[in-house]
Amino acid sequence: MPAAPYPANEAERQRALEQYNLLDTLPEQAFDDITTLAAHICDTPIALVSLIDRDRQWFKSKVGIDAEETPREQAFCAHAILNPDGILLVPDAKVDPRFTDNPLVTGGPQIRFYAGAPLQTPDGQAIGTLCTIDDKPRQLTQEQIEGLQALSRQVVAQMELRRHVKQLHQTLDQLRHTQASLIQTEKMSALGRFVAGVAHEINNPVSFILGNLPHAQDYTEQLIELVHLYQTTYPQPDASLADHLSEIDVDYISQDFLKLLHSMKSGAIRIEKIVDSLQTFSHLDEADIKLVQIQEHLDNALDLSLFQLRRTSEQLPIDVVKDYQELPPVVCYVGQLNQVFINIIGNAMDALQERLQPHLADGPESTYRPRLTITTHQATDEDGRNFITISIQDNGMGIDPDKRDKIFDPFYSSKPIGKGTGLGLTSSYDIVVNQHQGKLIVDSTPGQGSRFSIWLPTDLPLPD
Repeated sequence: MPAAPYPANEAERQRALEQYNLLDTLPEQAFDDITTLAAHICDTPIALVSLIDRDRQWFKSKVGIDAEETPREQAFCAHAILNPDGILLVPDAKVDPRFTDNPLVTGGPQIRFYAGAPLQTPDGQAIGTLCTIDDKPRQLTQEQIEGLQALSRQVVAQMELRRHVKQLHQTLDQLRHTQASLIQTEKMSALGRFVAGVAHEINNPVSFILGNLPHAQDYTEQLIELVHLYQTTYPQPDASLADHLSEIDVDYISQDFLKLLHSMKSGAIRIEKIVDSLQTFSHLDEADIKLVQIQEHLDNALDLSLFQLRRTSEQLPIDVVKDYQELPPVVCYVGQLNQVFINIIGNAMDALQERLQPHLADGPESTYRPRLTITTHQATDEDGRNFITISIQDNGMGIDPDKRDKIFDPFYSSKPIGKGTGLGLTSSYDIVVNQHQGKLIVDSTPGQGSRFSIWLPTDLPLPD
């Protein structure tokens, strides 16, 4: 059996076929309607929309036959695509030397008649045929030939419509992601500017307090020392002074006031640390790509979230576990990654709070211990690329499987109305995956917690 030669433009033809993404797809009514019409117009028991792949013909639509595909060397359609502008008519396959010993002729479906109109794409590539088949020799009238050719053009039109609709959906998805990213970027940029102003306003009085506390402590110690010296020099004060000394309890004041100053200093140092973290946070919109030690920025994001942890855990403490391995510096958009850390840690806080609420009444007797675990290490993926990974894990409520696949979609939020915009994880995914060529992986079990793993490649180059 002589096999049909491959067209000279086979590589281009194959690429044209692949762009439609039709191979091995489910049946579609629009194609089946055209195939049914072709069988009716040509008065044949079999009609097919046949696509010629590299080594097979695959049937997108079929009437009167159960087969899904046949080898390419047996395909009548493989001969039909050699003449994209014409139509292949085989009145009797048993007397045509090209098909006499073809298994489709000598065996089922015992083809005797074949008519195939090539499916010619707008750029001139014949990727398959609309064909009709009979087990009896026959001819087609001119009207039937013209009808088959017209229907073949409708098959291509349907393929083009399908492709354009898919491209439109992809464009709309991209626009939605771009819109979400722009909204989130502007939101975080505005918040960053606000936080920068707040941090600046807080910084001055805090610096003043910290600067003056050592002097206040020195003055207090000197005054207390002076009081003690007076007590030593004048052990027998007059009655009114003795009564007053008894009322104010000088010994207690001299001890407790120094403790009070120490507490004030500790609080001021804590505020100073928060201000430093706020100043880092205020650069969320920083566009520069640079080489950084990522753990420092991860810690800043965690520090900003600790106030929420402490507020939540007044009755039940929340454990924060940090398991850091030594990491190499990475090239990244540090402002964008700060945004990712804030978003994911903030979501973890919300999940812990949600699970914690029913246990607050139990107090220390509760069996639930909220925990946030942050782990960093180096890893290599299946393609041999080197990454640093940041894992943020909570033992909160977890995410239902039907919601887990949607959490990176723009404007989708599993939180109650008013508590989430649906932008944080969308922007985080875009920053990690698209901006940094990394990975953002979520693993969650309902009722047990979630883990978000951020994979950042170590081979991103610094711009010139």
